[in-house]
Amino acid sequence: MRLFVRSHTRLRRAVTITVGDMSTPPHTSAAPISTESSTVTDRLVKANTQYAAGFTDPGMDARPVLHVAVVACMDARLDLHAALGLELGDCHTIRNAGGVVTDDVIRSLTISQRALGTRSVMLVHHTNCGLESLTEDFRHELEDEVGQRPAWAVEAFRDVDQDVRQSMQRVRTSPFLLHTEDVRGFVFDVTTGLLREIDPATAAE
Repeated sequence: MRLFVRSHTRLRRAVTITVGDMSTPPHTSAAPISTESSTVTDRLVKANTQYAAGFTDPGMDARPVLHVAVVACMDARLDLHAALGLELGDCHTIRNAGGVVTDDVIRSLTISQRALGTRSVMLVHHTNCGLESLTEDFRHELEDEVGQRPAWAVEAFRDVDQDVRQSMQRVRTSPFLLHTEDVRGFVFDVTTGLLREIDPATAAE
């Protein structure tokens, strides 16, 4: 599935807006890194030193070249740039548990559109998501453990297609967003790598 056609080849710098934790892509193609470090973070910092040694400033601003923001799950199996044929600097990437549209995602999208010029929104959920195995009881379990119930909702779901529809609706009805005409939702299959588009008009069974 080819989503974008480029007529430019210049080097771009990525702008990433992160909501919650963000997955890192597999490091099978990375240069070998010494295992002397005592923590995973030490390993990543050492990898950055190697990366920075060959880095040159591409001299770009923060506006995404394709004027699109992608909201996706933080799942480590989902390599968005590779899956969507994106290059550095093409898009804003907003990730959280489940890829659901929360108030903080709306915050990031509002900044993305109003301050940095994006116009399109692409929502990407995926198969076999961890939120399908949770319920809102997770909050009560945390309360039992630490003595305080989280203010945030788990946003667990059973039907991934319907959750994509809900996310699309939350984006389209937000009063803070300037551009809600081009909002599309997809489910990424973690076993095939293919996207399946979700029809926002189809009611859940």
